[in-house]
Amino acid sequence: MRRSGGLGIPLTLIVIYYSFWVGSMWYLLARYPALNQYFPIGGIEFLAQSNTDGFEPIYSSVERTVRSPHGAVQLAIASVGAIILTIPVSWAYFITSRARRIDQSFVQTIMILPVVVTGISMIVLNSLALAFSLAGIVAAVRFRFALKQPSDAMYIFVAIAIGLGSGIGALGVATVISMAFVFATLGIWRLEYGKTLSGRFLTMMTRRDAGEDEYQ
Repeated sequence: MRRSGGLGIPLTLIVIYYSFWVGSMWYLLARYPALNQYFPIGGIEFLAQSNTDGFEPIYSSVERTVRSPHGAVQLAIASVGAIILTIPVSWAYFITSRARRIDQSFVQTIMILPVVVTGISMIVLNSLALAFSLAGIVAAVRFRFALKQPSDAMYIFVAIAIGLGSGIGALGVATVISMAFVFATLGIWRLEYGKTLSGRFLTMMTRRDAGEDEYQ
């Protein structure tokens, strides 16, 4: 098993990466307000300002943006945004992977999956009939790809989450998901959390002796 190393340089590059794209987006939208109709940005503020228990605020926002005459442009921008937000996720996979060789097909899956989910989300948006139809189609497909590590499932889930956020016109939500996942994954990996049960706190929590390796 590969031991965790220093995160100074990788973490700095990841922070610069996120800062560059978030700053560039903020600058463009602030400098050219007319671009707001093309960029599917937001999502959080619509939920925060609503007193309802559903996703109507999100859907209403998307109907004014994604389903506008500029819907195709917004779909393209949302897809590019999904890829941009997934790149740091792939970096986290490279850094924390326990395998000696990286599975290229898995990396390609987590890179392309958000784009596919983004398009699907826009297709079935606010349509229960289309959602059930899609569920039936997916159920008829047999997937033969087996995950080698249980932790790999997390990358599939975060890729789907980023795609959903982008697809409903909430790239802000997708950005938070991407950043939270990457930083949490790298932090847990660097601290080697759960690797050993030695130490006063963990021995107290697990009620085992410091030198005990297994329960009797």
